[in-house]
Amino acid sequence: MSHKVVIPIGPYHPLQEEPEFFRLYTEGEKVVDIDIVIGYMHRGIEKLSESKHYDQTPYLVERICGICSNAHPFAYVNAMEDLAKIEVPERALYIRTIIAELERLHSHLLWLGLAGHFIGYNTVWMWSWKYREPVLDILEAITGNRQNYGMMKVGGVRRDIKEEDIPGVRKMNDDLIPVLNMFKGAVMDDPVIQARTKGVGILSKEEAVNYSVVGPTARASGLAMDVRRDDPYGVYDRVEWDVVVRKEGDIFAKLVVRVLEMYESIKIINQCLEKMPKGPIDLDLKDIPAGEGIGRVEAPRGECFHYVRSDGTNSPIRHKIRAPSYMNVPSNKVAAVGQTISDAAITLAAVDPCYCCTERTIVIDRQTERKLFNGWDLVELSRKKTEEIKGQKSG
Repeated sequence: MSHKVVIPIGPYHPLQEEPEFFRLYTEGEKVVDIDIVIGYMHRGIEKLSESKHYDQTPYLVERICGICSNAHPFAYVNAMEDLAKIEVPERALYIRTIIAELERLHSHLLWLGLAGHFIGYNTVWMWSWKYREPVLDILEAITGNRQNYGMMKVGGVRRDIKEEDIPGVRKMNDDLIPVLNMFKGAVMDDPVIQARTKGVGILSKEEAVNYSVVGPTARASGLAMDVRRDDPYGVYDRVEWDVVVRKEGDIFAKLVVRVLEMYESIKIINQCLEKMPKGPIDLDLKDIPAGEGIGRVEAPRGECFHYVRSDGTNSPIRHKIRAPSYMNVPSNKVAAVGQTISDAAITLAAVDPCYCCTERTIVIDRQTERKLFNGWDLVELSRKKTEEIKGQKSG
């Protein structure tokens, strides 16, 4: 009779940049089951948004994720503009798209470096992060920040792209092409990378559909889906680019998708620089009407979704956020099972997880596994406690 051993990964682990707990059930070196425990990083962003002016919220949601710090405010302003039924100035749409694709380059290069690090290939890590620096330098030149760019605004953008900055963006793109060629050659030819990633952590197309995965995780499993094409925003319907799809569903396919997507990002940025018209960059809105709206963005990890409801005041009465990792992380229930412990560890990282943008709160009795409180229960407890404190002060 086989004996199952529990191997914990997390909640604090060198593989993870944020706390999350994966409980691996193993028989020998083989993973036969996995529990995914979330709730270590819940920060109440949705509730905080209800106390912010609609123009403050982009700064708040930027901090959901440092690597997707443009995607969340982009989705939020799309939702608000859907709610208010407004048309954003053309130049602002081009600037938004340029920033979004620069962030995709930065995010994919960061993940590529971490992927190399996780399989013990630190040369890839050093190279990838070295060549990511010029992308961050351009973002800093355009926005003033390497991350948390502060560009998105309901009705437009906060800063224009200066004419003197455009040659620098073009040069960065041109310099990045041979670097990507080098990475593509390494991925396609290196026997170590292929041995550690090919046929490992497979998520079939059927299971990708069952788990509703998004982004490169979905496209690596044969799902040709991308919000930029399927529900265009910004100016993605005005430039030429391709959706990169692989069918293998393994870590190697996820790696290839991200490398090839960087070529597409460069194509998009260059076309935006060529076609970007002169004109205003902001509508200078003062008030938001009552209503509700949704905003979708193809973040580097996949679809980022924001829902906002307004009662006519200048703060939302409801703000719902769904980040891509919320959909992708559960797929490890399939992809990591059947792997060795070492391969399961890199499989967990292959979806490029972001835990702090994924979290939902629940309280469970660890002895009985019985659910004690969900998020709504905790809200009610908080309200009761607030009333008790008010009563004590008034008394």
